[in-house]
Amino acid sequence: MVDNPIPATPVIFETELASTARKVRGVLDQISGVLDRLGWNAAACGVVELVLAEALNNIVEHAYSECPDGGIMLRMTAGPEFADLTLQDRGTAMPDYRIPAGRIVELGNRCDDLPEGGFGWYLIRTLAEDICYSRENDENRLEIRICRHTHEGIKGAQQDLR
Repeated sequence: MVDNPIPATPVIFETELASTARKVRGVLDQISGVLDRLGWNAAACGVVELVLAEALNNIVEHAYSECPDGGIMLRMTAGPEFADLTLQDRGTAMPDYRIPAGRIVELGNRCDDLPEGGFGWYLIRTLAEDICYSRENDENRLEIRICRHTHEGIKGAQQDLR
């Protein structure tokens, strides 16, 4: 059996999805498959999946909170070294037209004190190499770059995150 060589040129993956949790889950599986074919290990794939899940869920829950059937355009340009993600939607703009600060949330001493959210932007900012947000003509555009080698050595990463 001959192994498929890893492409030297970037692979482009584009799709449009409805702003539902089910559609988000489906596209995450597709993205993981593309990165796996490019030779990304489980830890690095998991980072892309986590960052993309957080960003897409923010669109579903916040940008489209008043319109659950909104559309999201996703484009990933990925190669052996990087994954560039571009998300576009026509939902509500981010507060003050800026990416949230993403500060770590103070945790209480009891499970009942744990907040439901507040971790997403911290994770995205920590794991991404670069992030850019803009709003033009009633459209949000979020660009995220993740570098493979930054995350390949994460200890304790699951072999299969799906």
